[in-house]
Amino acid sequence: MRHMMKYVKKYGLLFIVSVLLVSIEALGDLLQPTMMSHIVDEGVANKQMDTVLRFGGWMLLITLGGALAASGRNIVSSIVSQRFGAELRQDLFEKIQGLSFESVDRYDRASLVTRLTNDVTQVQNFVNGMMRIFVKAPMLCIGGFVMAFRLNPYLSIVLMIVIPIVGLMIVLNMKVGLPLFLKVQNALDRLNGVMREYLSGVRVVKAFNRFDLEVGKFNGINKQYESRAISAQRVMAVFSPGVTLTMNIGIVAVIWLGGIRVNSGHTQVGHIIAFVNYMTQILFSLTTMTMIFNMFVRAKASTGRIVEVLAEVNTMENHSTPMPMQSMQSMQSMQSMQSMQGKGAIEFDNVSFSYEGPDGEPVLKSISFTCQPGETLAIIGSTGSGKSTLVNLIPRFYDVTEGSVKINGVNIRDLDTHELREKIGIVPQKSILFTGPVIDNLRIGKQDASVDEVVEAAKMASAHSFISELPEQYNTLIGQGGVNFSGGQKQRISIARALIRKPEILILDDCTSALDSATEASIKRAINEYAKDVTCLLIAQRISSVKDANTILVMDDGEIVGMGSHDSLLQTCHVYQEIYRSQIGKEVDNHASA
Repeated sequence: MRHMMKYVKKYGLLFIVSVLLVSIEALGDLLQPTMMSHIVDEGVANKQMDTVLRFGGWMLLITLGGALAASGRNIVSSIVSQRFGAELRQDLFEKIQGLSFESVDRYDRASLVTRLTNDVTQVQNFVNGMMRIFVKAPMLCIGGFVMAFRLNPYLSIVLMIVIPIVGLMIVLNMKVGLPLFLKVQNALDRLNGVMREYLSGVRVVKAFNRFDLEVGKFNGINKQYESRAISAQRVMAVFSPGVTLTMNIGIVAVIWLGGIRVNSGHTQVGHIIAFVNYMTQILFSLTTMTMIFNMFVRAKASTGRIVEVLAEVNTMENHSTPMPMQSMQSMQSMQSMQSMQGKGAIEFDNVSFSYEGPDGEPVLKSISFTCQPGETLAIIGSTGSGKSTLVNLIPRFYDVTEGSVKINGVNIRDLDTHELREKIGIVPQKSILFTGPVIDNLRIGKQDASVDEVVEAAKMASAHSFISELPEQYNTLIGQGGVNFSGGQKQRISIARALIRKPEILILDDCTSALDSATEASIKRAINEYAKDVTCLLIAQRISSVKDANTILVMDDGEIVGMGSHDSLLQTCHVYQEIYRSQIGKEVDNHASA
């Protein structure tokens, strides 16, 4: 649990302050029964009113002190628990954000959401309770036993029998409860996963009239969560009444034995009253401790899930002394003997990649090619041929299994990842927009972009025309996931977002699939003019989108099966010929012989 030590060190002093305040409150509660016994045995029995008033006054002062301590404790515990929860949630979010795709892929997305929300809340509530009543309960239990023993050792035999029984019940509570609450949290993961899947695909569900199917799926997972939660709570529910029953039997035994000793003249009535009060305090503390351990079991399960993410080793840590891009460019300019010149030159040297690591089935196999600044390299191939995986290696979303990817002659493993990605503009295959104004989504590419830069990028992406027609133009709010925009509009905003960065390397991953031919041609002309010195990688499914590229790379089953110009590939590459036939509808042989 070393990952939690930073919070212990940071909030340890305030925790100690809270414990001191709780101690003052508990001490006041422990003094009350003894003073009550003095009032009964000395004041009431001997009809000494001054004794009653004196001890009664002390009881009021102690009560006031305890109330002030309790108020201070509540303030401190609330501040600490809220700050702790916010910081833990922030650290967990930053950890997830800093993990590589390979590390994040080990977790279900819904599970990560649950850990960020419900699990952190469980731990936060436990910390809050620990500073308020959880520390007080054992103090009252131990202090009550000590005071009761000092008051009447004979009656304390009852406590010596009852307390071990209750302790055993608490241990069983923990042993049985922990695995049950782990199952509850896992069921909650699945419940969140179903909800997330439905909400992201609600249009498809409605389009195919599969609402009943989704309701049935959700109902099944919801019932499973309900069943596991009931099982856990049912087991937990047995322990609290069991503790109460045991302690109440103890109180009955004290009253019975005390009555016998009062009749025989060995014990005073005030002692019996005080002893019963101490028994009640011990009962309260043990009941509270049962609740404590119930919450502890849930918090322990949640803490384990949180620490699992915090302890996740990033498989893509920066090089021990990563080379900044500036140094890399200086080094490149000094190496005049190498063939690549300028900024943004890309080289794949015998690259192989597997999502499962070196022992897994390779998705890419022995990929080698170069792309010079100012050139456009188009990548085409069937679905699942590895096109998107290939370009994801350039910004180092994943690390290669074999071989190397170089930028300006330097292995990207030796570069600072943050600076590397600052030089790359990416338009992903799936256009993702974020809730907020259009202009803020465009400025994701460049946070300090001026309005003129935003408009210029939007014009190049053919987005300015439809944005200008929106009610609030660039300040129009985008709904969650861009629900109030069409697929083509989202793609154009995504393209503008990449262009506004003015990158050295531009990656377009099938980003014009929802655009008509005229709009696509307009964007291509703008990009060609804008990206004269930019290394551009274009993934597309349509021959018309790639035929004007400097080099076309044809992929099939993770391998390069052809590379060259459009005309040369029509002559030499069977896969490219098949794609051409299926899209253009002409015989390649006739075209080749012309």
